[in-house]
Amino acid sequence: MARFGRPRCPRKVSGIPAVDYFKPRGIPLVDLETVQLKVEELESIRLVDLEGLNHEEAAKRMNVSRKTLWRDLKSGRKKIAGALTEGKSIQIKGGNFVTTEKRIFICEDCNNEWEEPHGTGRPKKCPKCASENIRRKKKVM
Repeated sequence: MARFGRPRCPRKVSGIPAVDYFKPRGIPLVDLETVQLKVEELESIRLVDLEGLNHEEAAKRMNVSRKTLWRDLKSGRKKIAGALTEGKSIQIKGGNFVTTEKRIFICEDCNNEWEEPHGTGRPKKCPKCASENIRRKKKVM
């Protein structure tokens, strides 16, 4: 079946969530139906319901129209409400998005810190001293 109309524009999200699965306690995962919440649906909920942004501000942050934000927000809220009331697990996965998240790495030999865009893979060497003794800096919330 051919799909017609405009292609979906990717939503800008602040990052991929560290926790991507929730389930009711005491029920084995194999016995649960799972609802898939898209990353951009979670981002719209985070911006509006958690950060308290109005729809116009949240839409600007995500680089979409207010109508698109509203659709993602409505869809995400419905999925979460359904999962909570019907005892389903929630998996945060997929969607059509780009991330603005950067990862920070530290060289253990020269203490150099630098950023790498998310999704570019782990660097092989420190850009300052070429040491391979590097690690990712833990996020501070």
